[in-house]
Amino acid sequence: MSSYRHAGNIKAGLFLLGILLIIGLLYYTRYLADELRKDNREIVQLYAEIIAETVKDESDKNLDFVFDHIIRKVKFPIIQSDTEHIPQLWKNMPPGIDTAKDRKDLLIAMDRLNEPISLVYNGIIFGFLHYGDSYLIQKLQWWTYIELGSIGIFILLGFFGFSFIRNNEKRHIWVGMARETAHQLGTPVSALMGWVDWLKAHPDKTTEIIPDIKADLQRLEQIGRRFSKMGSDPDMEIFDLSERTEKVISYLNRRMPTLGKKVKLVNDIESGVNVHANGSLLSWSIENVIRNGIDAIDRNNGEIFVSLRQGNGYARIRIKDNGRGVPKKDWKNVFRPGFSTKRAGWGLGLSLAQRIIEEIHDGKLFIVESSSVTGTIFELTIPSQ
Repeated sequence: MSSYRHAGNIKAGLFLLGILLIIGLLYYTRYLADELRKDNREIVQLYAEIIAETVKDESDKNLDFVFDHIIRKVKFPIIQSDTEHIPQLWKNMPPGIDTAKDRKDLLIAMDRLNEPISLVYNGIIFGFLHYGDSYLIQKLQWWTYIELGSIGIFILLGFFGFSFIRNNEKRHIWVGMARETAHQLGTPVSALMGWVDWLKAHPDKTTEIIPDIKADLQRLEQIGRRFSKMGSDPDMEIFDLSERTEKVISYLNRRMPTLGKKVKLVNDIESGVNVHANGSLLSWSIENVIRNGIDAIDRNNGEIFVSLRQGNGYARIRIKDNGRGVPKKDWKNVFRPGFSTKRAGWGLGLSLAQRIIEEIHDGKLFIVESSSVTGTIFELTIPSQ
């Protein structure tokens, strides 16, 4: 339940962060626009002083010169009006501003953005200078909305894409877990069916086969415990890993015919290697790696060597098969959920094994070497006692 609460908190945090980023971007854009408007106002104020000095001259030539050669170089629309705010002179009009009404409407719109500057001569106001935003300010404002829109579209597409991938992964994992369950149950169930057929043929030898039947029933019980522990904190204990690994090899060796393979399991285990771990889950990991080796063998003289050594505070299990090998580019991919080189595989066995070894037991599970000629060597390491 805590993971769901954390997921909700993360979503809320990301949403709040997104809102803060948008507010910050809009605020910064407005700050830049205000700074540019201040610069424009200083320029217009200078023009107003120039015009005020120019009107001393009785001729309009100087005023025309100011508008034609100085004011026209600015990058924003500017209108000189009389005291009644009626446009008299104008420059840099946007496209489509052709009539007196258009200019009046533009003047009113510009006044909403920028307060007009009075034209004063001898203490008397004889007009006003009205000015709008420069193209730079307009582009800056439009770019902000374009940027926010682009980010929004990207986030939306990313959300739908991530949801699609996540849902596909969920479906794949659920189906994969069902197949992995069937795969785990397959060996003891097939063995029990084989023992039933054997008992029918040899009814007088019941007592000889009871230990094997009991072992398969215990395996079914063990499989149930394994799956029931997934997602919960496993119980850890100190036990003899050598003995536990030998039991896994012995169980698989005796039931190899039920797997449809002619594979020999070679035991090269050092005795007396103790570890602090969860015995059931660790056995599951070892068995999954051995089964992966069995599945990789497509020849009649298949062999899997299982060695266990202790040193430098670690127990090291090497599982070597003479199967078809794994391409170098897939050495890490084989541990990804859903990746499989087998036609009927669902790519969960090695993924579960690595998770058990690395996340629960602070160990490592990796490929040491692999080729299509000599097969593959997996190494499993966990801290020893």
